[in-house]
Amino acid sequence: MKSLFNKSFWQERDVEMFIGQQLRWGVFTSSIIALIGGIIYLVSHGGGTPAYHEFKGAPEYVRHLPGILEGVARLDGMAIIQLAVVVLLATPITRIAFSVLAFAMEKDRLYVFITLIVLGVIIFSIFSGLGG
Repeated sequence: MKSLFNKSFWQERDVEMFIGQQLRWGVFTSSIIALIGGIIYLVSHGGGTPAYHEFKGAPEYVRHLPGILEGVARLDGMAIIQLAVVVLLATPITRIAFSVLAFAMEKDRLYVFITLIVLGVIIFSIFSGLGG
């Protein structure tokens, strides 16, 4: 594959191939992280019997990124699985951000504008907390 900063890279189909590879690697990375987290979780909690008569949601520390990262540092299986979910959710968002760069390098202002609107809506919905 050609250099990312080479002008011919942006004029050919290499951009589409790069974006496709980025999506594949994001999903693959997320799957590996989830597998590792699942193994760690089963080793540490696999022998317990779940209490189905009461619902217990996810612990507070895995509901936000700093808590997830602290849990990963402690090799907590649940936090590692949550990290896999975060990586999986971040994969298409990075694809959109990369598309903004690709359209800007091609000097296609309309698509830069449209893609920035899409990226802005996604980022706003993530950080606004309006969804719950």
